[in-house]
Amino acid sequence: MNSLPLFISVFLACAVEAVEATTIVLAAGTARDWKSALLGTTTATAFLGLIIAALGPSITKIPENPLRLFIGGLLLVFGLQWVRKAILRSSGYKAVHDEDAIFQEELQAAKQAKAGKRLGVSDWYAFTLSFKGVLLEGLEVVFIVLTFGTIQKQVGVATLAAATAVLVVVIAGFALRKPLSRVPENTMKYIVGIMLTSFGIFWASEGAGIHWAKNDAALALIIPGVFLYTLLLIRILSRKKVTSLKAESDTKYLDDLDQESIIEDKGLLKLIKDFGYFWYDFLIGDDLIGATIVLASLEAANIASKHQVNAWWALPLGVALLLPLNLFRVAK
Repeated sequence: MNSLPLFISVFLACAVEAVEATTIVLAAGTARDWKSALLGTTTATAFLGLIIAALGPSITKIPENPLRLFIGGLLLVFGLQWVRKAILRSSGYKAVHDEDAIFQEELQAAKQAKAGKRLGVSDWYAFTLSFKGVLLEGLEVVFIVLTFGTIQKQVGVATLAAATAVLVVVIAGFALRKPLSRVPENTMKYIVGIMLTSFGIFWASEGAGIHWAKNDAALALIIPGVFLYTLLLIRILSRKKVTSLKAESDTKYLDDLDQESIIEDKGLLKLIKDFGYFWYDFLIGDDLIGATIVLASLEAANIASKHQVNAWWALPLGVALLLPLNLFRVAK
């Protein structure tokens, strides 16, 4: 992969996370105290820097094939979550992500929270709300930068793309003093989901011992293939939605699942719980079956490679079976 596709992929993915983090900080600062909100943001950013310093060198020392298998598998599971939600939004089974609505919810929650001063911070609620929002969204940015950059041996390009995305979103958000509701976030999530899924298929398969014809050029077929398949599923689900009597209740159920648990402040225990939940939701989400199918497909490809069989189709077939299984389980 040359630098431009890598830059675009990382930029879009990180821009999505930056929009969500900026919305939270804006709500905390507008409703409570800007000094405390910005202090929480700065503290979280510094903490993320420590994570990068600790994990970055370790990741680069992992042998290439295990690294591709590990990172590709994580990207695939992560990307499939985004793709699944994008398909459900596009077909009407899930509400479209609305930054204005999220901003208003966070704003009202911040206004109603009790005031309090701790550890020299004038507004502890504004501090913790900003800290947790930036930390959780920032962890996804760190993951994207380290995975894409390390595998392609272009960490500098990935870092530049992430920094540019965050800088653009933050400047725009604070200049407007409002959530970036005009940013086509749902479309961006759909595109990024397809990219993450495609790269996940490509890298994880290579890590399992698969050889792609034309090497990196295989992505030119995988990406359009994933895109066209998702369009087919959107079309099928859209038709099903018209006659589905359970559509409204399903949508409510999905919206309840997608709420962020970063509004209340219950101290250190709550922060630890949120941190643990973040990693489970990030790696597995509400799709344990999906993660199992991905692992089974990778194992099948690995076993086949040991018997001199280039089962390049194993992981794409697993994804092709997995997506409709999850989608129709929700939209039945």
